[in-house]
Amino acid sequence: MNIQEHATPSKTHLSISVIMPVYNGIEFIRQSLPPLVAMRDRGEVLEVIVVDDTSSDDTPEIARALGATVMPSGGRLGPGAARNVAAREAKGTILWFIDADVVVHENAARVMLEGFDDPSVVGVFGSYDDRPPAQNFLSQYKNLVHHYYHQRARKQASTFWSGCGAIRKEAFLEQGGFDIEMFNRPSIEDIELGYRLIEAGGKLLLLTDLQCTHLKEWRFVNLIHTEVFCRAIPWARLMLRRGGLDNDLNVGVNERVKALLAGLLILTALLSLGGVTSLIYLLLVALAVVYANWDLFKLFHQRKGLWFALRGLIFHQIYYLYCASAFAWALLENKLQRNVA
Repeated sequence: MNIQEHATPSKTHLSISVIMPVYNGIEFIRQSLPPLVAMRDRGEVLEVIVVDDTSSDDTPEIARALGATVMPSGGRLGPGAARNVAAREAKGTILWFIDADVVVHENAARVMLEGFDDPSVVGVFGSYDDRPPAQNFLSQYKNLVHHYYHQRARKQASTFWSGCGAIRKEAFLEQGGFDIEMFNRPSIEDIELGYRLIEAGGKLLLLTDLQCTHLKEWRFVNLIHTEVFCRAIPWARLMLRRGGLDNDLNVGVNERVKALLAGLLILTALLSLGGVTSLIYLLLVALAVVYANWDLFKLFHQRKGLWFALRGLIFHQIYYLYCASAFAWALLENKLQRNVA
């Protein structure tokens, strides 16, 4: 059934249920819940539901003490399934999904609701802000890159993000919620749901003013594992099954060109060090890389200074390499599966 047939006529009829899945997240929810409970007390949201995914610590007790409604997930299900559990019981017409390690800005509910002025819009989402509290390099890098891509993406989005994103309840239930069969662990279940919502005739918006602070502290092993095995490879597989790459966010055409430049940079560096080519070629490619990534470099420099910007630019080339490798792996898998079929 086409989503547009069930469009809500006016935002005045909308009410918001906040849904936050959490597992052993005491330190996070002490910071992320108070702004949401304050919104409820101001009448901006109807309810704040914490779905406790069978925590082994005092997370549910702390959530109740902070003023949230606590709902058990019914087992160690993972965030996608936990969201589905709460969505079925939520009272609001809008389901606002927020990760436990995300602190929304004070105006977030008002900004989010404005996105639903258009009755054809079934979902909206925002972005991390540019001032994460974790000060180590990878946390700053990862957060700023997320902010950079989301702030420059098209307003009419090609998918969805559940870190701080809202969906009309009716549309969510019609699509069966997050696919927990395909994604039985935290992955790209939000991206896949976004594709289904759009294919059903709905519109998704990326609201650059809908911002939140990300509390997560990234470390190298965790970052690479998440980026490659939980995001890049599954997303590449999904896009290939759907017939091709998106032209949005960090998989757009410009980003593919930058990935090629990153590969060329490594190749010319190896050839130059091996004496096969002149260092002038390495210098030219390096200048091309800097030019192509100048806006991101400026953001790094403005927020964290020159030394961080230089390291961030270098690590971003590594990011392009492992993302391109993940896509190549997914492409190889796709071709082998076709040959077998």
